[in-house]
Amino acid sequence: MKQHIVRYALGFVVLLALLGHAAKFYQFGFINRLDAIIYDTKVRLTMPQSVDERVVILDIDEKSLGEIGRWPWGRDRVSQLVTKLFDQHGIALLGLDVVFAEPDESSGLKVLERLAKGELKDSTQFQFALKELRPQLDHDGLFAETLKGRPVILGYYLSGRSDGVSSGALPPPVLPEGSFTGRDIPFTVWANHGGNLAEFQKAALSGGHFNPLVDFDGISRRVPLLAEYKGEYYEALSLAMVRALIGQPKVVPWFPEDRWFSSKGYQGMEAIDLPTTSGTLRIPVDENVAALIPYRGYQGSFRYISIADIMADRIKPGELKGKIALIGTTAPGLLDLRATPVGEAYPGVEIHANLITGMLDGAIKLKPPYILGAEVVLLLLTGLAMVLLLPLLSPLRATLASLLVLLFILTVNLVFWHYGNLVLPLGSSVLMVLVLFALNMSYGYFVESRAKRQFTELFGQYVPPELVEEMSRNPESYSMEGRKAELTVLFSDVRGFTTISEGLSPENLVRLMNIYLTAMTELLRKNRGTVDKYIGDAVMAFWGAPVADADHARHAVITAMEMQAALPAVNRTLAQHGWPELHIGVGVNTGEMTVGDMGSTVRQAYTVMGDAVNLGSRLEGITKQYGVGILVGETTRKAIKDIVFREVDRVQVKGKEEPVAIYEPLGLEGDVGKAVLEEVKLWNQALRSYRAQDWDQAEVALLNLSRMAPERGLYGKYMERVAHLRKEPPEADWKGVWKFETK
Repeated sequence: MKQHIVRYALGFVVLLALLGHAAKFYQFGFINRLDAIIYDTKVRLTMPQSVDERVVILDIDEKSLGEIGRWPWGRDRVSQLVTKLFDQHGIALLGLDVVFAEPDESSGLKVLERLAKGELKDSTQFQFALKELRPQLDHDGLFAETLKGRPVILGYYLSGRSDGVSSGALPPPVLPEGSFTGRDIPFTVWANHGGNLAEFQKAALSGGHFNPLVDFDGISRRVPLLAEYKGEYYEALSLAMVRALIGQPKVVPWFPEDRWFSSKGYQGMEAIDLPTTSGTLRIPVDENVAALIPYRGYQGSFRYISIADIMADRIKPGELKGKIALIGTTAPGLLDLRATPVGEAYPGVEIHANLITGMLDGAIKLKPPYILGAEVVLLLLTGLAMVLLLPLLSPLRATLASLLVLLFILTVNLVFWHYGNLVLPLGSSVLMVLVLFALNMSYGYFVESRAKRQFTELFGQYVPPELVEEMSRNPESYSMEGRKAELTVLFSDVRGFTTISEGLSPENLVRLMNIYLTAMTELLRKNRGTVDKYIGDAVMAFWGAPVADADHARHAVITAMEMQAALPAVNRTLAQHGWPELHIGVGVNTGEMTVGDMGSTVRQAYTVMGDAVNLGSRLEGITKQYGVGILVGETTRKAIKDIVFREVDRVQVKGKEEPVAIYEPLGLEGDVGKAVLEEVKLWNQALRSYRAQDWDQAEVALLNLSRMAPERGLYGKYMERVAHLRKEPPEADWKGVWKFETK
């Protein structure tokens, strides 16, 4: 016994550490990741992979956008769609995974009413005609009338941003404030909302939020069926649709007070009951009152019908009769694709469909609060057996014993999953078996010889080899774990790439992109950049991680300028093959970002995310609006001393409240010619006049600039703005900020 004291001590340390994690005294991120991987694997291996015909997804797809027009469509079109679905096709229920947050002014009614109150106030004929036309032109009123009396559930979103602004109306909460007084239930709490126009929500049967819970690894596995907002409790879109389908019963929280192991301290809410005349539909929830999404299969487990086909009457009569219909989108540009256990870009609308059928079929897995105790007990019993027995066994018997314990744990877990419909975490138990076995088999032996090679394999796919070599000299200083840091991100994109790609064969398109991306990547590597990803023809890279770089902003801007400078050589190579020239836009921004190894169980990447990253992407997107090749953010500009910049504008990009100044880099100090510097000086005068609303002075300066550099589109852009603002002057306190409504 004494000779094994160290092994016993190490074994008990491992067991106690894992018990603390299982009991949630603290958390190990790698175990949570392992649990997530195991859970996702069990979902994929046991999902039915069959199409459920009860629910159809009416898809705002690329085909619909092409035939009907870009989203959002006029409310008259949406009203026509809803009328067709109910009156012509006879659907049973309609849910909308979209939000109608802003009035529809596309009919011009607002302009006509302004004329009726002004210039044409005394025109009897105009007033009479407007009165006759108003019902047809009031698209919002038309849509609200269409919703009345029909089983339509509107969707809305909730947000956790404390600095966000709420908009639109919400449906009545399903449970009032104080419904859970005396119980400590960790509801998902939201700070603000984005709802539909009040007249729509009032006319609709009900509404539900479409917020999934995104787990630590970015995967959507759960949806809060009840979410807390301002002390009241609101239901998910899927729950609202199920309630509407079975007669809108009240939501009744279910607390199993009669559990044999329960005590006064056990306050777990394990399910939501929906009482009906024929019985009670019980829907399991976890400790956050969220339901595990019962994925039926990969994308396509429900029938998708393009809305274009419905509007064009290409659907057979009776094909949708009695169906539960969900309107959502799979079009990539509308950004409703989510990372899930069954797909990295899974349509959010299909998540609601899975939940609806899962509730109706009783197929939602249970993960009640008491499951924590079950995991701790199983871990304790099997762990004690291994800690006490393995040191006494020979290597062969220890191997067999470990395999038997592992087989026992897996069997118990699968029995819980399949027969009890219970989700029991498995990561801690599996890890315990493996660690205790490895500890006993390798006691006193430490493996360090392969550390450098493993480190190189880990980071080599992200950063230049010379940086990996630098990092490997002090590997303990680097990690792929998530952290906050001030970094600089770069986005580049080929302009008109869709047209270019359509004119080339697949083989030639691949060769063209390889030539282009190779040239750009060499510049990124030369300037110490970390290649994040290639997104089709787009390139994303960042500076400052994993290797610290005090000049990350400068290196990024230098790279952007060199990318533009390298294009002529690339285009000469392309011309030799008879291929079209490429032109790119580049956006660069500096700020605090989250950097680390992120992704799904299928694929992960060392990447960055955050508001500063999003702004960098937006800057690349608006380069073509100004006719410039590069735009950088204000923070980037302030971090660089030896590059000449031209201030381009102050903008408020979509998704951000605060305006930012944006700049175009012109070259290193000393390399920029006197003529360009004089042009910048005159431009700055024009910009000051523009922001002071001195349109005459601004226009004169812009005309002179246009003569100096007729090829520069920036000046023409501002001349158009000046002409517009003369007709529609801004507010007196206008600071010259231009707001972009699109991404």
